[in-house]
Amino acid sequence: MRWTVIFATLFPFLAGAARAGGFLKPGDVFPAWSLTDHTGQQVASSELAGKTYLLWYYPKALTPGCTAEGCALRDSYGEFEKLGVVVVGVSFDEPKDNAEFVAKHRFPFRLLSDSKKELAVAVGAADSPGRLWARRISYLVGPDGKVLKAYQNVSPSTHAAEVLADLKALAK
Repeated sequence: MRWTVIFATLFPFLAGAARAGGFLKPGDVFPAWSLTDHTGQQVASSELAGKTYLLWYYPKALTPGCTAEGCALRDSYGEFEKLGVVVVGVSFDEPKDNAEFVAKHRFPFRLLSDSKKELAVAVGAADSPGRLWARRISYLVGPDGKVLKAYQNVSPSTHAAEVLADLKALAK
């Protein structure tokens, strides 16, 4: 027991310790945010007020899993648009790294930099600002700013299809 406590204290990112903000649930109000996108522009949650959006956290630009997830979202982007859903990706990467990611894979959506990790901690994508990479999680946020669906266990290759299926089910 003692070693478990020491391990969890020293390595919370490996031990799955409780998050400062915690993972949000459907019905929770998504925190307000303002982050820099891959072009260097500030983007605020207030710009998305009245719209449904998918905010997907990915660990690291230009890595295999993140590329698979981003490309699946890119390939399904037309369906998201038809449903009126804005897609935004978020990582701890700097805007220049996200710009390279967008250019290389021709993503039609914005990639945002949460380099201070404040939003990540608030929504459970990180335990603390000391975490090196974001957890691969996503939130579908409704026009009222409340979480419609929370995705804690994301499969990079099937996540886009999962979200689209959920959007269609929510529309019924």
